[in-house]
Amino acid sequence: MQSTCDSKQNADHVAIIMDGNGRWARAQNLPRSAGHRAGIDALRRIVRAAPGHGIRTLTVFAFSADNWRRPANEVAILMQLFGEFLDAETEDLVRDGVRLSIIGRRDRLSPALVAEIERSEQATQFGDALHLRVAVDYSARAAIADAARALGPNVSEENLTATLTGEDGDVDLLIRTAGERRLSDFLLWECAYAEFVFTPRLWPDFTEADLAGALADFGARNRTFGAIPAEAA
Repeated sequence: MQSTCDSKQNADHVAIIMDGNGRWARAQNLPRSAGHRAGIDALRRIVRAAPGHGIRTLTVFAFSADNWRRPANEVAILMQLFGEFLDAETEDLVRDGVRLSIIGRRDRLSPALVAEIERSEQATQFGDALHLRVAVDYSARAAIADAARALGPNVSEENLTATLTGEDGDVDLLIRTAGERRLSDFLLWECAYAEFVFTPRLWPDFTEADLAGALADFGARNRTFGAIPAEAA
């Protein structure tokens, strides 16, 4: 987090809640699975575009802890698509210098999927163009509680921040698609000072131009972090 006011700074850490796959499929008179596949295509576009816009860390919300409440067949399709994404994209991520990390619980995922996650993380570990963090079976409240328990008597705001944000730091810009205007238990601690952009664009239709527009919006804002803007002082 910057300590001074700077409306022209880059968004080093961008987070995206990728919403609207189901609505996109319904509008196209397609099954929901088609919407999720189109959402993967959108993610692929944005991952490839992100480094060119100065983004160093991209954290995306793929599957929340609450999503287990969805119909079992849809959950199975989502997990299958996630595995397919890892299998198909790992080589390209390595080529493009993208380091992949999966955040969230793994104990409720299948052993085969966990093995695929570990393989992809290991293969991409030296990527330095972009850190792609994919949240799967993720809950921010659970992450905060786990960090507090792990720190025990050493728990403090500073130690929690270091544990939860690590080298990636706080989120600068959070984007949520499909017109929704809530965090939905995503990166609650890390978004304490984030700027928010809510767009009606459904995630499968989200493009590099939409990303550039959100970043331009971010760049025009005056982030004071509780201080007085220089012109007012």
